[in-house]
Amino acid sequence: MSVMLDAKDVFALGPVAAVAAIRNALTEGLDPEGDVPRVILPLASGQGLLMPSETDGWFGVKVATVAPGNTARGLRRINATYLLHDSETLTPAAVIDGVALTTLRTPAVTVAACLDRLRALAAFSPGGLRLVVFGAGPQGQGHVRTIRAHVSVADVTVVTSRGGVSPSWANRHLAADDAAVAGQVRSADVVVAATSAREPVVDGHLVRDSAVVLAVGSHEPTVRELDGVLMRRATVVVESLGVAFAEAGDIFLAVREGLLDAEALVTMADLLRSGAAVRPDRPMVVKTSGMAWEDLVVAIAVYRQGGRRV
Repeated sequence: MSVMLDAKDVFALGPVAAVAAIRNALTEGLDPEGDVPRVILPLASGQGLLMPSETDGWFGVKVATVAPGNTARGLRRINATYLLHDSETLTPAAVIDGVALTTLRTPAVTVAACLDRLRALAAFSPGGLRLVVFGAGPQGQGHVRTIRAHVSVADVTVVTSRGGVSPSWANRHLAADDAAVAGQVRSADVVVAATSAREPVVDGHLVRDSAVVLAVGSHEPTVRELDGVLMRRATVVVESLGVAFAEAGDIFLAVREGLLDAEALVTMADLLRSGAAVRPDRPMVVKTSGMAWEDLVVAIAVYRQGGRRV
């Protein structure tokens, strides 16, 4: 009999355990290149997404919908449900809140990739790291929460198109055209891009050589949050080469412009399993689009913790 795990159960896992689940899966041999590609279905009012994956004795699938018109209705733009099954019997084990799962796993993936760099930066910043976050939504907040769970954070600036009241998790909230944004980016240890923008939101000239840049907002080959200037300067880490070229405009467009060498891309698996070189004198960019194996790995961890309490 399957159990129902709601958002509270998902978030109870916590960012530290979620990051550890991602890192452990990759170091133990999970191959993201072998994951099943997501299926995107055009619907009358938006899109449907199916994201199946199988690993470690489990099969799972996330069913998600994207309804752009919901924003005007005061409803969530994205909704999702996750179905977890035992691989041997193919019986359902859990129905999990898919929105909460996505909110937890997305920053867990980026932080899993850059955790060693974050800790190195923190070692030289006893007062804590300085963050600039483009986007005030759940992913912006989730990245701050996940980074704070692993290293000390001194200051957070959130940037949106219009600015506004500072959210509880940030020190200030600036409009994108505010002259102060450039100074905040220049001094930032970590820059997060978690927006729905279709053009770059980060000026690649401003990013420090030692900085980490995490980009999670775009997943179409013609859309990007990061410009080619930054990609040319950086060591670029991706979840999967196949997904990077199929879905990540930040990667695809920079390669097409001749500003990024496709052969220089570093996968998360190579980074965590073989210690692929990430030069400390160049920015480190982690670009993710979201993959089914990530949902499954974190869903398993949620079930193993929350399922026993039900």
